[in-house]
Amino acid sequence: MDPIQNPFAPGAGTRPPELAGRNEVREAARISLARTRNGRPSKSTLMVGLRGVGKTVLLDRIREDAEVQGMHALSVEAPEDRSLPSILAPPLRQALLRLSRQAAARHLAQRGLRALAGFANALKVKYQDIEVGLDFDPEPGLADNGDLDTDLQDLLQTVGEAARADESCVALIIDELQYVEEEQLAALITALHRAAQRQLPVTMIGAGLPQVRGRMGRAKSYAERLFEFPEIAALSPDDAKLAVAKPMMAEGVQIEPGALKLIVEKTQCYPYFLQEWGKQTWDVADASPITSADVETASMLAVAGLDQSFFLVRFDRLTPSEKRYLRAMAELGPGPHRSGAVAQVLGRRATSLGPTRSQLINKGMVWSPSHGDTAFTVPMFDEFMRRIMPRSSWGQA
Repeated sequence: MDPIQNPFAPGAGTRPPELAGRNEVREAARISLARTRNGRPSKSTLMVGLRGVGKTVLLDRIREDAEVQGMHALSVEAPEDRSLPSILAPPLRQALLRLSRQAAARHLAQRGLRALAGFANALKVKYQDIEVGLDFDPEPGLADNGDLDTDLQDLLQTVGEAARADESCVALIIDELQYVEEEQLAALITALHRAAQRQLPVTMIGAGLPQVRGRMGRAKSYAERLFEFPEIAALSPDDAKLAVAKPMMAEGVQIEPGALKLIVEKTQCYPYFLQEWGKQTWDVADASPITSADVETASMLAVAGLDQSFFLVRFDRLTPSEKRYLRAMAELGPGPHRSGAVAQVLGRRATSLGPTRSQLINKGMVWSPSHGDTAFTVPMFDEFMRRIMPRSSWGQA
């Protein structure tokens, strides 16, 4: 097939040609945002799921949906080495500047910019990574206490008041929330709670790995009542087939039912893997219809491609002891696994491996579905670990 016409797009956050199986989540987000804009009670949303299930793509589509409705959707990612104030301040400034150009909201938006100036100046001592342009001088006493918990409440309140005057809504679209420290998560939850209590049009649509749900609960016990937590998982087999077959048909290419079934089986219906298999299958096929033999050939290339990109980029961040821990998990299968079972494979006491396990959780490589259990956050990572660290090549810690 002509590779130039290949419709598939494996990549970090790259939009697939067919966003199958996610309409229910998009519709729920649309309703939530519309209710928030209209001053009606609505929960914020935090999507949770493993790597490769399309959370980032879904967030971006929800952002587009919100902007089409005239809302201010502020899209940010929470990296491991940045504070929450530093990632929120620049997009909040942009939203307030846009609101300040609307006559009905101008005065309140300018007050919001003064609040942002006080917020940044007061918190820069503690969060030195805050870098944001200051368009107005601070207003004394407004979001300038130097305490994130109270200052973020004041800041989001001024943002919400300006958005209400504009009959609009400000949606914080935040990805990778599991990397935000619990103290900062608590401040964000509290600020969103105040906005909801005052029926201000400020909300959050976020996404993170499964452990973020527990982190939110530990940060604030009422988080479960303030947020919806839709689980973003692998697609159903029918949706997985649609995600592969429909883009091919749009290009005038057919795929045999057996070949399509084989792709679904090999990818376990994970969206990222469907894109990788679709791309490789398209490239190796000589003509339509695509056959099972084409898929078998493409599978070797797809696995090699995943090893060199999707998996290896995560593996390379690990210390030797972390790699051995994950290899021991892989020895036991996909998981989840009891901590004691992993320790037994390594010939160690479970308590001695606690710090390594904690580091892996902090890096987003594993999570704990229940007390004492450990599971991979990356689908099929057990298979990758067995490939990259064959049994003969790794020793016990």
